[in-house]
Amino acid sequence: MQQRWTLPWLCALLLGLMGLLVSPSSDFQHHRYEDMVRALFSVQNECPYITRIYSIGRSVERRHLYVLEFSDNPGIHEALEPEFKYVGNMHGNEVLGRELLIKLSQFLCEEYRAGNQRIMRLIHDTRIHILPSMNPDGYEVAARQGPEFNGYLVGRGNARDIDLNRNFPDLNALMYYYEKTKGRNHHLPLPDNWEQQVEPETLAIIKWMQNYNFVLSANLHGGAVVANYPFDKSRDSRIRGRTTNAATPDDKLFRQLARTYSYAHSWMHKGWNCGDFFEEGITNGASWYSLSKGMQDFNYLYTNCFEITLELSCDKFPPAAALPREWLGNREALVSYLEQVHHGIKGMVYDENNNPIGNAEISVAGIHHDVTSGVDGDYFRLLLPGTYTVTASAPGYAPFTSTVTVGPAEAIQLNFYLKTAPKQHLKVKHHNGKKNLSSLKAPFKLGPR
Repeated sequence: MQQRWTLPWLCALLLGLMGLLVSPSSDFQHHRYEDMVRALFSVQNECPYITRIYSIGRSVERRHLYVLEFSDNPGIHEALEPEFKYVGNMHGNEVLGRELLIKLSQFLCEEYRAGNQRIMRLIHDTRIHILPSMNPDGYEVAARQGPEFNGYLVGRGNARDIDLNRNFPDLNALMYYYEKTKGRNHHLPLPDNWEQQVEPETLAIIKWMQNYNFVLSANLHGGAVVANYPFDKSRDSRIRGRTTNAATPDDKLFRQLARTYSYAHSWMHKGWNCGDFFEEGITNGASWYSLSKGMQDFNYLYTNCFEITLELSCDKFPPAAALPREWLGNREALVSYLEQVHHGIKGMVYDENNNPIGNAEISVAGIHHDVTSGVDGDYFRLLLPGTYTVTASAPGYAPFTSTVTVGPAEAIQLNFYLKTAPKQHLKVKHHNGKKNLSSLKAPFKLGPR
């Protein structure tokens, strides 16, 4: 006999589904440092074959900056498998990102064990790195006051009260100079003695970037609800009291990445949040306000990684009771954004003897920003659907150009085989030297980022 779908039965079913969505494995609460560490190691214990915990360094007060990695081969970079990272709690008093990343870690483990095909495929095909707290010292300062009494700035900086999102080497000034002189457009050089000029947490992040060939990233903040994309720093620092758009060569791609998160989020895309309006729930950083020495611009200018900044809550330190709603509002967006690492093109760069070539440059005609192959010879270039002319080049080899059509689905694999260049054709590239542009300071504004 066919069962009738009565209203009470449907309500019971809905409540049951909600119970599955809000998993009892982690009661929604704020995690102090020791609680966070226990939560991460608990995930590692539950899913030992697909996870690994490692520390990228220590904070000023010697707390570990722990990363939880998900992969079908933890601890190993597999050729043609992209590296992805999420970074939370850069500002110590912006805590929602920290809690969302802890919950995301638990969710990935639980869904993998339950046989969720989408999550299983993601973990098998991606190396995922999750850093719930970049600023554990600042968090402890903010947590001592708690959600009810936390001020806008209390715990924002690290133990030395330094804003970590204004602590990276300023490569924008150099980039904007090179734009005028047709200089280098990627992997810009760091200034002399840069290690002495940054905080321990910033140093740990930069070393992390140097050790892993990240392709895509997001940095989770609070104080607004919007997906913010590079550049954060205005090209014209002389314009005061006025904002100007500072587009990267990959502006269309960055806008699409930001929209991916915004539209998968339950309410970010609606635009009106926290008393502000951002069309489609996205904004160019400098168009909002200019920010120097930020992390997302540094990712783009120093590494192969494309990073956006996600502002996720009006309240920087929301009460624990608000966390279930925030998780449900962000869950699909966190997964959908992660999946974007599998778009564009990827491949291997070989020499004529099938030996991989590391640090080969991959350039796309019409987009003045190159990426490089990793030490294993594999490269990843995020691109929107379309037809592109792509060139691979490396010192000592003749460049090779190919045309490829990118679709909306998985990344297209495009391998390059470079032949040794005849001696008379070898060219040495000369780039403009570093120039001290420290006088080009953008107007200072202290906002959520």
